[in-house]
Amino acid sequence: MNHDPFIVYPGVKISLQDDYNPSYKAEFHEKADARKKLKAGIKELANYQDVLYAQNTYALLIIFQAMDAAGKDSTIKHVMSGINPQGCQVFSFKSPSDEELDHDYLWRSMKALPERGRIGIFNRSYYEELLIVRVHREILEKQQLPYIPSGDKIWQQRFEEINNFEKYLVNNGIVILKFFLNVSKQEQKQRFLERIESPEKNWKFSASDVRERGFWNDYMMAYNQIFNNTSTEYAPWYIIPADRKWFTRLVVSDIICNKLKALNLQYPSLSEEDKQRLVEAKKILETEI
Repeated sequence: MNHDPFIVYPGVKISLQDDYNPSYKAEFHEKADARKKLKAGIKELANYQDVLYAQNTYALLIIFQAMDAAGKDSTIKHVMSGINPQGCQVFSFKSPSDEELDHDYLWRSMKALPERGRIGIFNRSYYEELLIVRVHREILEKQQLPYIPSGDKIWQQRFEEINNFEKYLVNNGIVILKFFLNVSKQEQKQRFLERIESPEKNWKFSASDVRERGFWNDYMMAYNQIFNNTSTEYAPWYIIPADRKWFTRLVVSDIICNKLKALNLQYPSLSEEDKQRLVEAKKILETEI
């Protein structure tokens, strides 16, 4: 699949509203075709994960950001359904605790970074510091900072800090994939209504979801700023159409597989001495009574 429609190229200014269609579905006209391709992608991803774990050189950090009801949880559930749970960990970042507020804003993310050989998933991430904190600036006042630059300088400062942080991670073998699931305002409304009308989905709905929906334009502005300032060659953003969940899952799976494929992962090779030990072990096992 051509990934050009989804990637935010570094240095190219984009607008979510003008440049990306939440209902885009490429050449797929039937859900069944996409689901068949997704099934193959899940199997391929499982194979790549096995080699990633065995080689123990790289780690993969996958970041999901989105408006509420865009399908982050279900995308993670479906795309990662075939991989070994021992090699994957998922972290959901909520409002920071008192302990976390006593540290810098990247501290809790650092603690959750995947080990070499593993896949780490951030369901929301440190980018919330440029989203909800920007939309609700009063949160910034509670972060116990010694000094808060005036105007938008604080956000420019954090763009730079996050870019430097991600460059550091990439330099040390942590490959980063950043996905924004781009759901339309109308589709979000329909999904909220479904959560309200379906008893088995009531637990997913919170009154705060509707309140935050009232800040939709502010969030879109904040996201545009994020994409235009933190999509880099080493950690670009991918804006994934999210009005059709089946297409969202397919694209995410395809991009992850392509990224792992590009790493040219290999199972560890054995020395001649180690190979000889295998031969000797085989002889012992075969001669057992």
